[in-house]
Amino acid sequence: MPSGGTDMTIDWWTLGFQAVNVLVLVWLLGHFFWKPVAAMIAQRTAVAQQTLADADAQRAQAAAALAEIERTRAGFVQEREAILAEAHATADRVRAAALEAATKEAAMVAADALAAVDKQKAVADDAWRERASRLAIDIATRLCAPLGGAAVQAVFIDRLVAQIGSLPEAQRRAMAAPDAALEAISASPLEPDAQRRLQERLADAFGAAPRLAFRTDAALIAGIELRGAHLAVSNSWRADLQRIQTEVAHDGA
Repeated sequence: MPSGGTDMTIDWWTLGFQAVNVLVLVWLLGHFFWKPVAAMIAQRTAVAQQTLADADAQRAQAAAALAEIERTRAGFVQEREAILAEAHATADRVRAAALEAATKEAAMVAADALAAVDKQKAVADDAWRERASRLAIDIATRLCAPLGGAAVQAVFIDRLVAQIGSLPEAQRRAMAAPDAALEAISASPLEPDAQRRLQERLADAFGAAPRLAFRTDAALIAGIELRGAHLAVSNSWRADLQRIQTEVAHDGA
């Protein structure tokens, strides 16, 4: 080495060994460190990407679920409104039906009440009419009771003969047949002359002399009635008053 200066000697062997050491270290680091770390990083990157993808999928599912919930809620609102509308409509129909039924029932009750009033009025009118007719007949009976005598009997005999003359010929023959028995009923007893005149008049009316029995019935008031087995000829004031009462009741009805 020259003196008076700095000599720099390169040890190539040492440099070679150092280079080899570096290469070995790089190889060792690449083989035992960088590859596992890179693999770990790649794995974690893949996991992170998968996690992000799952998160995106879950977010999409959550958004879809939220949208479905919103649609369901909207459907619930519409269904609630529809149910409320139907409930209101049903309530209106029920209320209208109840009102109509109540109106009909009230009308029926009113009609029944009017019918009952009319019926009671008709019954009362009939009762008053019956009482009035009975009273009129009672008055007429009391007024006619004192009347009598030959003249009145003669009038009733004429009426009796006229009624017999209006009967069909077959009935007249049946009443005057030999086996037929007739009753001459008078309000008061007939004198023998009156009985004889009545028999003569009946013989002329029937064309044959009937078998005749006489009896009295004060309820006739006045008059003479003829009764047989199958026929009766009413000819008295009682019969006339009863007929008048029937006509009055019929006219009232």
